Amino acid sequence: MTDQKGFAGRLTSYGDPGFSKYLRRAFLSSAGYDAEDLERPIVGILNTTSDYTTCHRDMPQLIEAVKRGVLEAGGLPFVFSAMSLGEILTNPTTMLFRNLMAMEVEEQLGNQPMDSVVLLGGCDKTVPAELMAAVSSDIPSIALVVGPMMTGNWRGERLGACTDCRRMWADYRGAGLDAEEIAEVTQQLCPTSGTCMVMGTASTMACVTEALGLMLPTGATAPAVSSDRLRLGVRTGREAVRLIGDPVTPREILSEDSFHNAMTVLSAIGGSTNAIIHLTAIARRMGIRLTLEDFDRVSAATPLLVDCKPAGKGYLPDMHIAGGVPALLAELKPLLRLDAKTVTGKTLGELIETATNDTRWQTTIRTLEDPLGDPGALVALKGSLAPEGAVLKVAAASGRFNTHRGPAAVFDSQEDLEARIDDESLGLTENHVIVLRNIGPAAAGMPEAGSAPIPQYLARQGVRDMVRISDGRMSGTSYGTVVLHVAPESSKGGPLSLVRDGDLIELDVERRVLDLLVDEQELARRTPSEPRAIGRERGYRKLYHDNVLQAPEGADLGFLVAD
Repeated sequence: MTDQKGFAGRLTSYGDPGFSKYLRRAFLSSAGYDAEDLERPIVGILNTTSDYTTCHRDMPQLIEAVKRGVLEAGGLPFVFSAMSLGEILTNPTTMLFRNLMAMEVEEQLGNQPMDSVVLLGGCDKTVPAELMAAVSSDIPSIALVVGPMMTGNWRGERLGACTDCRRMWADYRGAGLDAEEIAEVTQQLCPTSGTCMVMGTASTMACVTEALGLMLPTGATAPAVSSDRLRLGVRTGREAVRLIGDPVTPREILSEDSFHNAMTVLSAIGGSTNAIIHLTAIARRMGIRLTLEDFDRVSAATPLLVDCKPAGKGYLPDMHIAGGVPALLAELKPLLRLDAKTVTGKTLGELIETATNDTRWQTTIRTLEDPLGDPGALVALKGSLAPEGAVLKVAAASGRFNTHRGPAAVFDSQEDLEARIDDESLGLTENHVIVLRNIGPAAAGMPEAGSAPIPQYLARQGVRDMVRISDGRMSGTSYGTVVLHVAPESSKGGPLSLVRDGDLIELDVERRVLDLLVDEQELARRTPSEPRAIGRERGYRKLYHDNVLQAPEGADLGFLVAD
């Protein structure tokens, strides 16, 4: 960090620092700033508002709340924009661009005058991109999300994005809903601004960011349209000014203990498998190497406590009413590392002491003595089909497939899957294992296509789950027995590229095994499927393809990690 504060920091290079400051005064004067304004410390406010990111619709109002807090505390707020990653309207997937956003934000934090920054995000990849950037640039930073939507209602049934989106679409594909009914449902799934209100990736990353200590208490769960969210904005603005007077950067806050706590919360909420990739990437920016074994070890010791879809039945606003992440941390206290620092200046243990511990009146956040589910909500798998690992969200899977052996039905790409999955001549049964390859990081940017649809003719017979395996991801809102992040990916020569229709595949969750039951000599005779790659020709996509790491390493660009 530069020793110069406020508007005199990070001067434009004209070969004359005095002239640089003089010129800044002149242009800031054109924007209405006077000498008194320019004596204040500057708080940058990262704005990811975009018409393409509907989750952030009310972010302008939240920004005004943050600005009010900054001004009340004596700072000068400066709002600046970065690319906004809205999952639903981005092709092929926002995961392809997470690292690009992280690069852009890192550069902006390092080349514009600001003494601290408020990182405003929400939709899936915005928060991890911002945290990756904050760790790398290492200026005082505090995160704030837009918060979850409220729920809708259809014919007396409470609905919310996007677990119910998938369930209702599956019912429509299986002829359980007609065209008129699915149209009615569509109008109720996303009734307000905010992120998906189930425990998808947005909610998960908000919760683990709070657990990391980089967000104010209850910041993860307050609904987007609530007054609680606006008050959090004001408090966050004030806190950002305090950070300038007592500068503490993300690298000084985060530690191995912080990531242990985040992994514990991830397991207790039955969170998105995507968080495994994001937490790994954030940690590696610091030189902390998280492994799939670390996640599996923590998950195996942590029961499922939060009743939110897809692992439960509720929604994130219910968790907020129940006390939010602070109440959850209080229940998890015996499993946490309490000396971990937080952005508030207090340790996690000190924050827990101020949280409510009387949660007997509610059932959304359970106790360690009476959990919602057993430990092991997330598991890491290895075996001959995934030598470097794969993950499975057991909490959202069908237990009957935890031990399963079935014949493979292989699809070489997302396009191949879309073209053939409903072809009845394939003769698929619920015992088949759907294998989708060439959707890994280098091949396709790692889209959320891993939760392949159930063949329509099986859905009409009432089949709602099958074992599905891929080198891609699935949305945190998805459910089912879906094995993800298989590494090495197919396009990099992983065993996934050698699977043929009819090969037997074995999944054994208890033993953490994912095996291709084919003789090694037979595999040696096979030619790998044709590797695929997205956008190798030019620009960012070429940079991405040539440098992206595999999923167990965080899928960051290799030259950006600290280890």
